[in-house]
Amino acid sequence: MSEVSTAREIGAAEIAALLERIQAGDREAFMAVIRLYQQKVFVMAYSILRDREDALDTVQETFLRLYQKAGLYKPGSSFQGWLLQMAKNISIDHYRKHRKKRQEWETTTPLDDIPVAAEPARDGDSAATDLRHAFARSVDTLAERQKMVFVMRHYNELQFNEISEAMKISVGTAKSLHFKAVQNLRKRLAPVLGIEP
Repeated sequence: MSEVSTAREIGAAEIAALLERIQAGDREAFMAVIRLYQQKVFVMAYSILRDREDALDTVQETFLRLYQKAGLYKPGSSFQGWLLQMAKNISIDHYRKHRKKRQEWETTTPLDDIPVAAEPARDGDSAATDLRHAFARSVDTLAERQKMVFVMRHYNELQFNEISEAMKISVGTAKSLHFKAVQNLRKRLAPVLGIEP
């Protein structure tokens, strides 16, 4: 099987084949799935936990859980949605367990420090950097479900049906939360962009 570089390039049949190989103990197939999805799982975990180390722990735990439960995936549904639902649940459990520690050591790392596939600002382009910081701070202030939908849609590039599956909400609710998130971001960024909200 040829090496695939992104989750977008892999089809349902290929995922099913990889999962079968994982169930048979194939380490290479497991590593291939990790390479395809670790960035998306990290973004999901970080959007909830707001701490790089905690997010990395959650990524590790998510893939360990995948290794143990690969046989539970139902072909025909979105594998990415299923995996991110698992990551979300593990992240929330981790957050609850470590809430006291989080209150004492609350991180200030903004969303724009997440290594996503976006083009980095060129050296000396401070206006672009300032805008990125303002945008990340605005995303951080969104209500939890709005933020989650926005992150899944724009950082993880999920379709609304995949978001609804991962969050266990209807497609209409996912679209509504996304719309509200965009409206709120426009209002918050209007002063920075110098436009009417």
